[in-house]
Amino acid sequence: MKKTNIVHGVEQTAKLAKEFAEMMKGGEVILLDGEMGAGKTTFAREFCRALKIEDDVVSPTFTIMREYDGKFKVYHFDMYRLGSGQEACEFGLDEYIYNNKPNAIVLIEWAENVMDILNGLFYHVKIERIDDVTRKITIDKVNIGG
Repeated sequence: MKKTNIVHGVEQTAKLAKEFAEMMKGGEVILLDGEMGAGKTTFAREFCRALKIEDDVVSPTFTIMREYDGKFKVYHFDMYRLGSGQEACEFGLDEYIYNNKPNAIVLIEWAENVMDILNGLFYHVKIERIDDVTRKITIDKVNIGG
C-alpha cells in the first residue's frame, strides 16, 4: 500500500490529503511523522477539510487533543510535549487508539514519542521537507509491535 508523492505547495498537499481521506471507512488511526515545520498540521487540516470539517484545524500542541465533527469524528492529538506513551496514557490516548469507534478517526502528530504503547495496524504518513514549498509525503500501512 506504500505510496510516495512529491508535492509542491499547499494545493498539492490538499489534493493528496483529500485522496487519502476518501479511503477512510472509520476506525482508522493515523500516525503523522515529520520534523518541526514539515507540514504535519497542514496535512491534518487538509485531511479534515476533505472530511467536511468546517472548524479551523490547528495544532493541538498545548491542548494535547482537539476534537472535530464532520463525515467522521476526528480526534487530533499532538504528542510533541510528551516524553513517552505512558505519559500519553495519562491523557487517555490509549483509550482513543484501542477503543476507537467505527465513526471516528484518530490523528496523532509526533507519534514517535508514543511508539512504546503502539501495537497493531496503523496508517503512517511521513512528511519530509525538501525545500520551502516541496515535501516528500509517504503514506503506508504499518504493523507495529505485532
